[in-house]
Amino acid sequence: MKNQGMAPRTYRLRLKKKSKGYLIIFTGKGKGKTAAAYGVALRTLGLGHKVAIVQFIKGPWVSNEVKAMKTFGNQVDMYTAGDGFTWQTKDRKKETASALKGWAVCLGLLSAGRHQLYIFDEIIYALKYGFLSVSEVRKGLRARPPLVHIILTGRDVPAELVKIADMVTEMKDIKHPFRKGWLAQAGIDF
Repeated sequence: MKNQGMAPRTYRLRLKKKSKGYLIIFTGKGKGKTAAAYGVALRTLGLGHKVAIVQFIKGPWVSNEVKAMKTFGNQVDMYTAGDGFTWQTKDRKKETASALKGWAVCLGLLSAGRHQLYIFDEIIYALKYGFLSVSEVRKGLRARPPLVHIILTGRDVPAELVKIADMVTEMKDIKHPFRKGWLAQAGIDF
């Protein structure tokens, strides 16, 4: 392509590929992984597109993010695939069954192809604790429709997923009020 009087930035953008579905990972020990995913969801919803969210680990507790997403009606489909935080539940068999059920929901959603963005929130913890197989999840992610975006969140992402991801952002904890004994704050932490 020859630059035919276009501004340099416009010319560079036209050289880039038009569109591709991204596999995005938000990981790290810092706060903000789920919040970042929901921020992308808001952008997607702002375009009038549909979002599907599957929450692993969190369990029956309804977060304010979930309440906010419900205001978008049928633009957002939400599923919970967990029995609570891993340090609260101690039944490995039950946790594994919940994670497998959640992964089946993820695969079904991807297969149906009705959404432009899929968020598999805290699925990385399900991998970390061995509730799901990294190879099975990797296989499912690779088989996704070509123009959809998927976001995975959680600490300690396996290298195999980093390798196939298009974008990986690590949240780093530099300072946090929890270390001074402050409780989680509504609107900030939940």
